[in-house]
Amino acid sequence: MTPSRTRRVPWTAIAVLAGLTAGTMRARRRLAAVPVLDVTADSHPTDGWHLLTAQGVAVDKATVSAAVAYAERTGLEVLDLLPGSLDAERALGLLRLLEVGGGRYTRTTQPRGAGQAVLVAEDVRARAGVETDGDFAAAELHTLLGRLKEYAPATTGIAIAPGLAVPAYEPARRATELRAQGLPPGLVTAGQLAGLALLARTAVKDGRWGAAALALYWLQPSLILGGPDSPLRPADLPRVTAARPLHSLHIAVRTATSGNPSPAGLSPEMEALRPLYAAELKAGTERFFEPRRPDCPWCGSADLSVRTHMPDLFQAKPGSFTLEECGGCGHVFQNPRLSLDGLDFYYRDFYDGLSVGSASHVFGTMGRSYLGRAEMLKPFGTPSAWLDVGTGHGHFCNSAREVWPDTRFDGLDMGAEVRGAEARGWIETAHCGQFPELAAGLVHRYDTISMHHYLEHTRDPFAELDAAAQVLPPGGHLLIELPDPESRLGRLLSPYWIPLFQPQHQHLMPISNLRDALEARGFTVLAEEHGAAHQACDFVGAVLLVANRIAPNPYAPWGPGSATLTGRAIRRGVWTAALPCFAAAAVLDKARAAAARATGSGGNAYRLLARRTPPLHGAR
Repeated sequence: MTPSRTRRVPWTAIAVLAGLTAGTMRARRRLAAVPVLDVTADSHPTDGWHLLTAQGVAVDKATVSAAVAYAERTGLEVLDLLPGSLDAERALGLLRLLEVGGGRYTRTTQPRGAGQAVLVAEDVRARAGVETDGDFAAAELHTLLGRLKEYAPATTGIAIAPGLAVPAYEPARRATELRAQGLPPGLVTAGQLAGLALLARTAVKDGRWGAAALALYWLQPSLILGGPDSPLRPADLPRVTAARPLHSLHIAVRTATSGNPSPAGLSPEMEALRPLYAAELKAGTERFFEPRRPDCPWCGSADLSVRTHMPDLFQAKPGSFTLEECGGCGHVFQNPRLSLDGLDFYYRDFYDGLSVGSASHVFGTMGRSYLGRAEMLKPFGTPSAWLDVGTGHGHFCNSAREVWPDTRFDGLDMGAEVRGAEARGWIETAHCGQFPELAAGLVHRYDTISMHHYLEHTRDPFAELDAAAQVLPPGGHLLIELPDPESRLGRLLSPYWIPLFQPQHQHLMPISNLRDALEARGFTVLAEEHGAAHQACDFVGAVLLVANRIAPNPYAPWGPGSATLTGRAIRRGVWTAALPCFAAAAVLDKARAAAARATGSGGNAYRLLARRTPPLHGAR
């Protein structure tokens, strides 16, 4: 008797089919949530509004009138117009990312538009400093939409304009348009090619399940965009559907081989800074450090050991940094630490200057974390006046208004961007300077103070906690979020663990140390969060830092300013090889984040909420 063979379950094909089904349904729901302009309605006055259009886009008066009428009726100040005839590729790409409710973006949502036409109210246009003369490239409109939403964070939306005529799609411009939306073309392309490879594998090896997955992928454009009731009617939909796999491969290849930015050394802004950095570095980097201290700045113990040595893995500025760990209390600190001149040198062009746009984009992707921080206060009271110390660009305050719409939010920071947050209306008042130095003028003006990933940047965390105790009245709340130096994964990935963040992070303190310091200053700890505070960046960050260490940007103004043909080829090879690593790392980060939030532990950060009570004397 012949033994029966165990039949293999094609789990990969089943997973691919399930993912494609979920993606198709999600895209259809998102499309159904986008309102459609009524261009048959009576003409509406358009005074006080401006229409920004991409090159080759034709907008009729009926569409402008309908857009203004819709914006005024719904209280919008910025409205992205989604052409009803938008090509299938861009329509599908938009629906993969679009997140709107009732045609309106939330405060924390990254605006995703069509890049064809944007309607903006005069007040917002003027405050944002946007000129309306001439046509824009689609990439420029993507960038402008993001800027305009900063000045209208709760009043920006999107609507379908059935009669909006747009030029034919040019795949060669896709990389530039993706980059303008803050999406790395390389990662997008790598994900697309990996998906196609996986689909081909399942189609060949997994029989009927693989064939079903391939068929669904092939028909997906028509399933999402087709049908008599669809508000979008791409002229190229039949062609794109018929040649879906080949079309997707063609788009991915064109994206990978076109639209590459010119070398950073060709940037006038970078070239202007090169002689300034060269002059500073001529004297070496040793002058940027203070003498090494022999004891722990937290508890005074002399039981110190080196946790890690590392260079600047982010900007690749010259210098080497050491983090030491106290055997007595577990405090981790930079030793020797940077001087004030050193901090100025290494912070420069990170959050401002050359990197102001990229820094703002990164902060803008952290909406979930911002909301979680704001919601931590819910069981313990309603804040009336909130000071966010180390507010940076003001993203937390802008997001927290969704949770506390009636609260006054002010921000304090050393950087000039705090003034920008005030100009955008994200905060009411900007305080520019050092918190301990400004504390005397802020006493009892706030019932809530937050320090989110701020204390680790300061030279003296005790002085910052003293300032908070001085400013808050009895019953006031202090909310702190910090990296967790006790993270086991942090030790495993060191020195490529993002929260080490050298050379900026001066102190990394275990939660028990912070708890004791707060209690000594008259605070009562009300709540702690570990898993909920986790940020999903460990593995992706490690890949980024490794790649940046092997192949840093030679065109940075503190770098050599040039690269040989071999050097350029090596750098391109390193970053190309990193693309699948980024994809795998992103999956690992999502899995780790889900586990941390489900278990409430094991994250890379922690939050602590404390209430102010009468202080004890002699605290330190």
